[in-house]
Amino acid sequence: MRASLVPRVALLAPAGIALLAGLDAALMLLDLPAPVRVDRLPEVHGMLMVLGFVGTLIALERAVALRRTLGFVAPALLGLGALVLLSPTPLVVGRGLFTAGAAALVGLYLPLWCRQRDDAVLVQALGAVLVLGAAVLWLGGADVPVLAPWLVGFVVLTIAGERLELARVAMGPSAGSALVLLACGLLAGIVAALLWPRPGTVLLGAALLVLTGWLAAHDVARRTIHASSGHSGHHPGHKAGHKAGHKAGLARYVASCMLAGYCWLGVAGGIWMLGGPATEGVRYDAVLHAVFLGFTLSMVMAHAPLILPAVLRRPLPYHPALIAPAVLLHGSLALRLWVGDALGSHSAWVIGGVLNIAAVLSFLAVAVGCAVRGTRSPA
Repeated sequence: MRASLVPRVALLAPAGIALLAGLDAALMLLDLPAPVRVDRLPEVHGMLMVLGFVGTLIALERAVALRRTLGFVAPALLGLGALVLLSPTPLVVGRGLFTAGAAALVGLYLPLWCRQRDDAVLVQALGAVLVLGAAVLWLGGADVPVLAPWLVGFVVLTIAGERLELARVAMGPSAGSALVLLACGLLAGIVAALLWPRPGTVLLGAALLVLTGWLAAHDVARRTIHASSGHSGHHPGHKAGHKAGHKAGLARYVASCMLAGYCWLGVAGGIWMLGGPATEGVRYDAVLHAVFLGFTLSMVMAHAPLILPAVLRRPLPYHPALIAPAVLLHGSLALRLWVGDALGSHSAWVIGGVLNIAAVLSFLAVAVGCAVRGTRSPA
């Protein structure tokens, strides 16, 4: 077990470095002092966060599910691409590694699909195709704002497919077919936004809103957020009651993070549908951070206690302290997008951005603490 754990940790390390570098770049973009100042960090901030951090995590989790050594090529290439972007190596090398890693991720889904022809795998594979398209466009010199819909589609379809995997019974027997159709609609909107920016982006926003509404309506989170231990503090079965209360707390935490994430995804879809292309200024800032902070990182927080133990073979037991970073993330994002972007307060935008970073770092600290505490527990 320890022998197989070492390469997984080695592959996870570049994702952690990409995350920290992305947060460092965020400080630079906020025009604040940063621990490390590299001129091109702000330029690669978005790709570091999406492909270097999120992409490597997703590829590693899928490689573990595949259970074949060849599957680890995708997270290795994506992680290496992130490290190269942080080095003095020409940017084209890092872009090329990201493209190769995205292609390997698409290839990773082929044996997963052959093993079980499942709608959830198909939806996630469509997300991988989108990130490959984004990487190819970036390699060809396209600006990151042009790639934003492709990157959004990648994380949205990947997470939607994983939700179908985890909550298939609650979603119903026709959920897979419905999600595939909605995913194809989102894909059509993304391509349309590239070819015909104004009408295509409106279509993309509408497709994203419909997909988000469907996910929120069918996700088991709508029921588990009301989870109750059903245990009174005076019940004689104290240990059983404590365990039930712990499971109920985890269920409510996961559900709250997911439902909040869907709300932010709806915000991004609404901005696109009502205002068309968002490639600069406050609308661009709002769309990107609603999706990649409000939705994606909220989903990472929600699924960490469930997925990380499967990847690293180390427990990450739930602790109520995990709630604080999640509350800080969504509160600071509301400050940044509502008071900062929508109402035009620069100070609120900066403070919200700093608190966004604090939320991510505090989540990492609490998660590491819970993992260490879990490994020391006799249970």
